[in-house]
Amino acid sequence: MNDLASSPSPNADGGGASPVMRGIRGRCPRCGEGRLFKGYLKVADTCDVCGMSFHGHDTGDGPVVPVLLIIGGIIVGLALGLEVVYEPPVWVHLLLWIPLGTLLTLGIMVPLKGMAVGLQYKYRSTEEETRPGGV
Repeated sequence: MNDLASSPSPNADGGGASPVMRGIRGRCPRCGEGRLFKGYLKVADTCDVCGMSFHGHDTGDGPVVPVLLIIGGIIVGLALGLEVVYEPPVWVHLLLWIPLGTLLTLGIMVPLKGMAVGLQYKYRSTEEETRPGGV
């Protein structure tokens, strides 16, 4: 008989979420409890709950490219649609698209950076030296 309750969880190292989902939420990819960021986009040095070091997790410009492509596509598509349908003056475009682009960019940057750190943890792709035991 197959008892699912007794089988080990694939994410037994913390919470029920994957390290990527924990990163998207801005939490430690290992335990899911500690804060991943100590500022808006500044990754913390260590997790304040489990003590995991985030020193080797360098996302660089990785999250910026999807942000530019996603937000740029949305803004350009909406601006073209507005121009074709209503033909508004240029100041309307400036008034609409600059604040919207800024807000969307600020809103999506933190989850994407957290996702990048979660992916680095999941696939053990950091710049830290390998330690015995994999911890």
